Amino acid sequence: MTLTPSHRPALAEEITAKLRDMITTGQWPLQERIPAEPELMATLGVSRGTLREAIKALAHSGMLEVRRGDGTYVRSNSEMSGAAQRMYAEHTQEHVVEVRLGLDTQAARLATKHATAEDLAEMRRFLALRRDAWEKGDYPAWARADWDFHERVASASGNPLLHQLYASFGGVFHNDLLRSQREDGFNGLPRAGHDELIEALAARDPEAAVRSVYKNLDYSADQGHNVL
Repeated sequence: MTLTPSHRPALAEEITAKLRDMITTGQWPLQERIPAEPELMATLGVSRGTLREAIKALAHSGMLEVRRGDGTYVRSNSEMSGAAQRMYAEHTQEHVVEVRLGLDTQAARLATKHATAEDLAEMRRFLALRRDAWEKGDYPAWARADWDFHERVASASGNPLLHQLYASFGGVFHNDLLRSQREDGFNGLPRAGHDELIEALAARDPEAAVRSVYKNLDYSADQGHNVL
């Protein structure tokens, strides 16, 4: 059936929803390039114009980033996160880190009450992936695993609003990790705020959990790096 102009907006909205779902479900990982236009047109059965409308809508929301001559990349995994990243660009890095400090410590404190055995197992899995990627020199995979660990702690807090706010740091966090990794003397596998934090969560010890987070933040500040 030939689409008339009146049908096209509805179809573009449908395709936008499908692309959004691919991002939010993790089918297209954060900071990764999405498939090229011809592949997506064939997969979705739509014209180039309709596909571009959908991509433009998600780029406007901050979920996608179109890099001319390179492709389109996943910038954030939710529209809230995309909007937050635009807002963060208007503030200093110090302000962003201070807000993350509050969220990190509160997430750790709450997770000592609410983290399940499954949460702890997933955190350990992410740290194992992080170590393996670091040792292999696969720094994008290392950064993703590090972020996945921190986001799981936020999820384990049992506070969905805190988790949503924390998740909005995804793109900023990922890019800062990769930038920090290139600096001399950078330690990509700190125990503080990671392995030590899991031990504190397993022991249901909120004071130890918060201390571990602060130890990691203090190290990062001393090294001139952002929060790991």
